[in-house]
Amino acid sequence: MAGGNQTSIFEFLLWGFSGQPEKQRILFLVFLWMYVVTVVGNLLIVLAIGTDARLHMPMYFFLASLSCADILFTSTTVPKALVNIQTQSRSISYTGCLVQLYFFLTFGDMDIFLLATMAYDRYVAICYPLHYKMVMSRRRCSLLVTACWVLTSLVAMTHTFLIFRLSFCSKKIIPDFFCDLRPLMKVSCSDTQVNELVLLFLGGAVILIPFMLILVSYIHIVSAILRVPSAQGRCRAFSTCGSHLAVVALFFGTVIRAYLCPSSSSSNSIEEDTAAAIMYTVVTPLLNPFIYSLRNKDMKCALVRFLRGKVFFSWGQ
Repeated sequence: MAGGNQTSIFEFLLWGFSGQPEKQRILFLVFLWMYVVTVVGNLLIVLAIGTDARLHMPMYFFLASLSCADILFTSTTVPKALVNIQTQSRSISYTGCLVQLYFFLTFGDMDIFLLATMAYDRYVAICYPLHYKMVMSRRRCSLLVTACWVLTSLVAMTHTFLIFRLSFCSKKIIPDFFCDLRPLMKVSCSDTQVNELVLLFLGGAVILIPFMLILVSYIHIVSAILRVPSAQGRCRAFSTCGSHLAVVALFFGTVIRAYLCPSSSSSNSIEEDTAAAIMYTVVTPLLNPFIYSLRNKDMKCALVRFLRGKVFFSWGQ
């Protein structure tokens, strides 16, 4: 069946959580709790930053953008997984699968680019503090976030189009709880060599180039911090970077495992792939609000003020 002729009556079966039917209710409750906490936690961060003029700085602008991306990223996969678990229906239409794939790639890549942008922001703030306000102006920050959205959309469109041109025959079972590139390529009966090459080079570049930029930024940051004479100054500088480093390690570790490390078709490998997917699609967006708020005094104070109704809307305050 040609990719262009496959209509909405063609369906895939998302088989990610079907191995243990007796645990479906527990899975539903756990995923529902994680989704609600993720959305509420990230939304609180966005609202606290947006309503408190004390946090109208580049670092928090990027953090609010990351929280928005995390809400959208999680909402691309988890609600459909919850519906499938609750209704015991594993199906997703061909069109729905491609739409989910596009938005999943867009928001997932957005997380990657934003984490690299946040590392650059910390690099400028710590290594060039006197030039920080000039380099990280409001206009430049907006341009950086806009560029991230444009790049992620182009990358997602490229991968989605290459999946669209594939044919899918009788084997339509996807061993995951959402539509992703590798599982879709595995169930295709077309030649996926072009898709594999694009995933290797374009996907690898999207993951590894930002990751290397983050590493280089933090090498310079650590070098600059170690030259600070005051122990208190060093601790303060490290604390502002610790939250970001924790998120980077958690997110990139699981993404690299999922996309750049080859996996076999054995049951153990499929379970490992599913676990890695849960880590970067559900667990990381869940933990981000806790990591950034608990380790950041300004963020904690802003959340307390917001929850008490003491907001500051003026940018000039």
